Amino acid sequence: MNAMTPQISSTSVSLLPSAEELDRALRDASPADIIAAALKTVGRDKLALVSSFGTESATLLKVASDVDPAIPVIFLDTGWLFEETLAYRDTLVETLGLKDVRSIKPAEEALTREDPDRDLWFSDPDACCRIRKVEPLARALAPFSAWLNGRKRFQGHTRANIPVVEDDGARLKFNPFANVSREELEAIFVRAKLPRHPLAASGFRSVGCMPCTSRTAEGEDERAGRWRGRAKTECGIHTMKTS
Repeated sequence: MNAMTPQISSTSVSLLPSAEELDRALRDASPADIIAAALKTVGRDKLALVSSFGTESATLLKVASDVDPAIPVIFLDTGWLFEETLAYRDTLVETLGLKDVRSIKPAEEALTREDPDRDLWFSDPDACCRIRKVEPLARALAPFSAWLNGRKRFQGHTRANIPVVEDDGARLKFNPFANVSREELEAIFVRAKLPRHPLAASGFRSVGCMPCTSRTAEGEDERAGRWRGRAKTECGIHTMKTS
């Protein structure tokens, strides 16, 4: 279907349509139409796509690149990522012709102050995620009025009811793949002949930082391998507003 969005001539947050208004208009739209609507609403200079370059990331990046390959892509290089993820980032940048990928790292002063021995992931994983993901992302998103991410409702109970568009404080947050099924995701991979994350074949269905990522057994939740053995299920960037 064609996405219907209000005509916006200013990127001032106060003049943007509400998340609720956009969600109503886009709740049944295709991922490409949702991305196009986000682009039309705030403009390329004010829209960012946040990607982990994980096992499912190629699909969102592919659809976004078909809409506009120059949409800025923010990649959080936490310092704990698998080498395979860094290599996959480079592969997808070349394969999809992404023109503006920004690799963001944690602040050195925060690492020195809070994680001098590089073992914070074990003693306080929430704090580790805060200084390595949440705070760097907040800084990276500061110039933008809206952002895109790849969450899907099928990924687990904490994501089962995410809207297509939600309020993120000072900016809008678009979830273009909220309604996408596993089968539709796989179809994008096959149709576009997208390369797979190097770790996917060895049982990693969701890939984050090395210390907190494990393989997922058959029948387990999509993200069961993340922070295994802990109550933690999210890094924090999707459980609190970034502004």
